[in-house]
Amino acid sequence: QVQLVESGGGLVQAGGSLRLSCAASGSIVSINAMGWYRQAPGKRRELVAAILSGGIANYADSVKGRFTISRDNAKNTVYLQMNSLKPEDTAVYYCTVEVRRLGYWGQGTQVTVSA
Repeated sequence: QVQLVESGGGLVQAGGSLRLSCAASGSIVSINAMGWYRQAPGKRRELVAAILSGGIANYADSVKGRFTISRDNAKNTVYLQMNSLKPEDTAVYYCTVEVRRLGYWGQGTQVTVSA
């Protein structure tokens, strides 16, 4: 079993920044992919950013140039630095990791961006 603990969400004004963190623990030898999804009210959950163990990252078009995903393999932790936040970034953000071809999800952390 793998447990994920997210932190860093909150309320911020448009143009501001937040940094999300997600630490994985449990039966982990190595983590392949790590990523962040988000889900706004009434909308589908969507991929925000993902990063592979080698450091290759990809981003949703809506966040390119504003968000940066990174990982610390020694700490089994993934980060999402969010800059120039917009009201449309408001959502619950979920961390996800792939371990031995199984996917695990965090509990979600609320990010609210006020206009």
